[in-house]
Amino acid sequence: MDLSAYTILVVEDHDFQRRMTLRLLKDLGAETLLEASNGREALQSLVDRGEPVDIILCDLDMPEMDGVEFISRVAEFRLAHAVAVVSAMEISILNTVETMAKAYGLQVLGAISKPLNLQDLTKCISSFQPKGSVRAASVAPSEFNVEDLKNGLVEREFIAFFQPKVSFATGEVLGVEALVRWFRPGHGVVSPLYFIHQMELEGLVTPLTEVLLTQTCGYLKAWARRGYELTASVNVSMLCLSDVSIADRLHDLVKDSDCEPKQIILEVTETEVMVDVAKVLNVLARLRLKGFGLSIDDFGTGYSSLQQLSNVPFTELKIDQSFVKDSPIQPRHRTIIEASLDLARKLKLKTVAEGVETRAEWDLLKSLGCLQAQGYFIARPMPGHQVLDWIQMWQAPEEA
Repeated sequence: MDLSAYTILVVEDHDFQRRMTLRLLKDLGAETLLEASNGREALQSLVDRGEPVDIILCDLDMPEMDGVEFISRVAEFRLAHAVAVVSAMEISILNTVETMAKAYGLQVLGAISKPLNLQDLTKCISSFQPKGSVRAASVAPSEFNVEDLKNGLVEREFIAFFQPKVSFATGEVLGVEALVRWFRPGHGVVSPLYFIHQMELEGLVTPLTEVLLTQTCGYLKAWARRGYELTASVNVSMLCLSDVSIADRLHDLVKDSDCEPKQIILEVTETEVMVDVAKVLNVLARLRLKGFGLSIDDFGTGYSSLQQLSNVPFTELKIDQSFVKDSPIQPRHRTIIEASLDLARKLKLKTVAEGVETRAEWDLLKSLGCLQAQGYFIARPMPGHQVLDWIQMWQAPEEA
C-alpha cells in the first residue's frame, strides 16, 4: 500500500514510542507525518489545520486529554477519516474503545497492543480505505416520507434478497435468510438501515413482513420444484408480534403459497418501539404451535437476551456477527461464542454464526461445534433467481 499520498497523525505522550512509530511509518513509505504528545495538543493541531487527516494513530493513557475523549472529539468534528488505537492497556479496554469509535462513525483500522512492531502496524494500516475509494453497496435516501413508503409497498419496490446458510459439518446448503432491499426509482438501492425504523413508527412494518414472506415462499416453491428443499429465515419485528392476529395471518399466507410453516424460521428482532410483552409471548407461542421455527437474532447484543431465551420457545440461536468478527484473534469474543454454543446445546437449540467473513473464522466456529454458517465467506445476499446457480457452484472449504 502506498502511504505517500496520506497524512498520518501520531498522538503519543511517550517520546521514544512516538519517535519509533514515526520511524516505522517512514519505513512503510509515509511522507506527510504529524505528531502530538497528548490529545489536547493534537485536537488543537487538527482544528488549526482546517481539514481532516487520513489516519490517526492514538495512545489511550495520556495527560491533558486521554485518548478516549480525543477520539470522541475527532469524530464529533470530523477531523479524521480513520483511527487506530495503539496502547498497552488490557485488551478488553482496547475492544471497548474500538467499538466506541465505530459507533461514532469513524473508520477503525484496529487496536494494536504495545510494544508496536512493523508487522502489526503494516497489517493495521493496510486495511485503510481512502475516502471515496469504496463504492457503497446501497444508497442512502435523500429524504422520504410515509407516502413514499406506502407507494413503495404498492409498487412492489421492496425486494427479497437471500443469503445462504450452510452446514459447518458437511458444507450442505440448508437454507437462506431473506433480506429486504428497497429498489427506489431514481435513488438506487436503499438499505433497510434507512427505512425499517421509520416503517415501524408508521405502522408499515407488518405489511412489509408479509410482502417479504410472500416473495420468500414463492422462491421456496420454485427451488423445491428443482429438487432443493430449503428453509428460509425471515426477520420479524416485535412490533409485528404485538398484533394478536398475526399468527393466523402468517400461517394462512404460507399455506396459501403452497408452503409449510416448518419451512419458515422467524427471526425475532428487538425494536425501540414499546410493545405489549404479553401479546408478543401469546403470538410467539401460537406461531410455534403452528409449526414455524423461531430464532433469537443477534444473541448477546440485547439486554433481554437471556430473559427472552427463558420466556420464548426458540428453536434456533444466532450468534451475532460482532462476536464472530476477529474471533480467532480476540479471546473475549471466542469465550462469548463458546458460552453461547454451550448454552444453546443445553437448551437443544440449533446454532447459526452470522457474519462469517474469513477462513479463520470458519475454522474456529466449526471447531467449537457451531452447526451453521452465514456470511460473506460463504456468499453475499443475492436475488432469488441466482440462488440455485450459486448452490451448484458452491464448494465448502476443505479440511486444513
